[in-house]
Amino acid sequence: MVVFPVGLEANAVIFDFDGVIVDTEPLHYKAFQRILEPLGLGFSWQQYVDIYMGFDDRDAFVEAFATQNRPLDTATLSSLVERKAEIFQTVIQDGITSYPGVVELIKKLHHMKVPLAISSGALQSDIAPIVEQLGIANCFDVIVTADDVTKSKPDPETYRLAFEKLASHAALTPDRTIAIEDTPAGITAAKGAGLQVIGLTNSYPKALISEASVVLDSLEELIPFTVHP
Repeated sequence: MVVFPVGLEANAVIFDFDGVIVDTEPLHYKAFQRILEPLGLGFSWQQYVDIYMGFDDRDAFVEAFATQNRPLDTATLSSLVERKAEIFQTVIQDGITSYPGVVELIKKLHHMKVPLAISSGALQSDIAPIVEQLGIANCFDVIVTADDVTKSKPDPETYRLAFEKLASHAALTPDRTIAIEDTPAGITAAKGAGLQVIGLTNSYPKALISEASVVLDSLEELIPFTVHP
């Protein structure tokens, strides 16, 4: 049992990726714009924050086309998602910086044998090279990505799947599992899966993520946790 300084207890922790471990949202936005602007479907950074940030790539493209009443068939959507993934790989080659405290927290939890997962709307191909860069790839028992689900956040499917996979390795219950999120959509998804939620103000002000069990400004606040049998 992990006892965090903020008063929450858990037997497992599930991390969102973008906005929690690393700030790749500006890079995702850049990749989307490289594809959508030539099509006359570009949108502003504020629109990305307000509308698109909680979506996986598929739903983001669907939304962009729907907003302009443009048709989008399945084959074209698959091609767009593939192209965006390729562009993203070139964008991250300059290096990625993690949020303060998160790598230390993940490594400490892993060292204390706390079951850990990632539950993200990003693609596996987006996540894998970054967790390798940060030296935390081996810390996660489970990684659930957009490749594994049919519905993106705020639907709880991604968190339900992450929890189910974690629970296959250890005796866990949703109410003793913590999700760490930075978006309203992610918090809704985690709560829909029955999880406790720690909200981070990395992407939204506290008022917009107040549905979380606890709201923090930094994961550095969680590092002095203790573990009890």
